Amino acid sequence: MATTKLLGTAWLAAALLRCAAAWAQAPAPAPAPALPMLHTEGTQWLAADGSRPALRGVNLGNYLIQEFWMMGQGSAGIDDQCKLEAVLDRRFGYAERERLYALYRDNWITQRDWDMLPKMKLNLVRLPFIYSVVEDEKNPRHLRADAWRYLDQAIAEAEQRGIYVILDLHGAVGSQGWEHHSGCAGKNKYWDTPDYQARTIWLWQQIAARYKDRGAVAGYSILNEPWGTTPENLAVVMGTLYREIRKVDPNHVIILPGHSKGIDAYGKPSEHGQVNVAFEMHPYPGHFGWGKPGADVHRDWLQCGHGADAGKGGVCAWKAQQQQLNTAYFIGEFQPWAFMGPELGGQVTRATYDTYVANGWASTAWSYKLVSNQGGQGKGTWGLVTNAPGAKIPKLDFNTASLAEIENLFRLFGSVPYEPQQTVIKWMNASVPPTPFAPSIKKP
Repeated sequence: MATTKLLGTAWLAAALLRCAAAWAQAPAPAPAPALPMLHTEGTQWLAADGSRPALRGVNLGNYLIQEFWMMGQGSAGIDDQCKLEAVLDRRFGYAERERLYALYRDNWITQRDWDMLPKMKLNLVRLPFIYSVVEDEKNPRHLRADAWRYLDQAIAEAEQRGIYVILDLHGAVGSQGWEHHSGCAGKNKYWDTPDYQARTIWLWQQIAARYKDRGAVAGYSILNEPWGTTPENLAVVMGTLYREIRKVDPNHVIILPGHSKGIDAYGKPSEHGQVNVAFEMHPYPGHFGWGKPGADVHRDWLQCGHGADAGKGGVCAWKAQQQQLNTAYFIGEFQPWAFMGPELGGQVTRATYDTYVANGWASTAWSYKLVSNQGGQGKGTWGLVTNAPGAKIPKLDFNTASLAEIENLFRLFGSVPYEPQQTVIKWMNASVPPTPFAPSIKKP
């Protein structure tokens, strides 16, 4: 019985490699229909004809880099992607781990998800990925056999629906911070390992070479939340990465990541020879020590404070800095609906997108999909969609769960009934915008 299973696993692994090889050799799919290339001039995002697109979007979190809180997992200390990969390697072998990750990714985002995005009036997705989606982790500076499978698929699916894609390196080799969302918690080896920085340059040059003429790619978010170093060193390392990408791709917007302490260390990009760029920040009113979810914290952020500070803080302060730097902005992550009740959450979401568009900013909320063990939106989860009430997601201990249990979990992610944030859909499609900060809106 064991011999039969091993033979079956070897055959399946070989078949997967053959399929992966086909992906690697296939040319990048032709855009159909093509979206016009975007660029930035001064503070504005512009289309090729000079028009100003209203870029409203969302992150496809937990798809090409895992965050275990978003899928009802994290027990027994397996709470980041590196830990799960190591456990699957130990228990089942690398080939089987690769098969399981393909099963997971093929189910986390499916056709129903791509079809949902236009219903929410969204035309932009940020696609977070870990470096090993493209680079062969066992053979550095070589592409995986299926290197372009998921990036190609996402860009093609988005483009067919008139949606732009921002490619976001969410987890660099070595990890660019201490946080779990870099793929490997507690590492932060990127900044003091020159080879990791060189491999990241190589990675982005491969990506840029493939997509340099692809209009559906709105830009390159070159490193997510790079908080494991100083702002000054961040500006130097990202300046080098900018120059190396530009050797391959003169066309796309390069998005320079902000530090947790801001973007002051960069200075004015045009004074450093940087063109067609944007700065990225992740404002989270109501979360991470920035007040509590509710109308007041979002009002102060979107309407620039109140009382003696009215007009001085919030987005007004960032708008003033943007004009001083004469550089476009990308709000790569924000959360405007969670825990505020459906009606207020829906109204604040629409008001937030409208404010960012009015300022000329592109924006992508975090996040499109989150599932929980019990299901249901309640007062608002962090997902625009979640599993329906009663459609439970089991919590597994990956140290002991059987192969069949892991497979069933990963398949469930693609078939579990959804409960969307219906009031977000309602207000995003409303012809008359809401007034969420009026006294009539009840707080939860």
